[in-house]
Amino acid sequence: MIEVKYSPKSIEDLQRVVEFVEAKNQYAARRIAIDLQEGVSKLKQFPQIGIPVIKAPDPEKIRDLYVGDYTVRYLITDETIYILRVWHNKENEKNL
Repeated sequence: MIEVKYSPKSIEDLQRVVEFVEAKNQYAARRIAIDLQEGVSKLKQFPQIGIPVIKAPDPEKIRDLYVGDYTVRYLITDETIYILRVWHNKENEKNL
């Protein structure tokens, strides 16, 4: 089975997203964290489920998975899926 690993930046992203929502609603923050984990876990079985990132050097390997209002950018290799970044769709990815 394919392994999923998180980049240090993606871990920071997840903390930022959850902390931002948690300040307003801790239950919503927990739900977002669970939804993101469930979405990422689907990549183990269906690594191609995300949409290719056209501007990436290799769009077939770098993809975006949309989980609710969030984007999970990831890289597919033969044995591992690397979660690169996570952001809310209202955030500008260029500012991340």
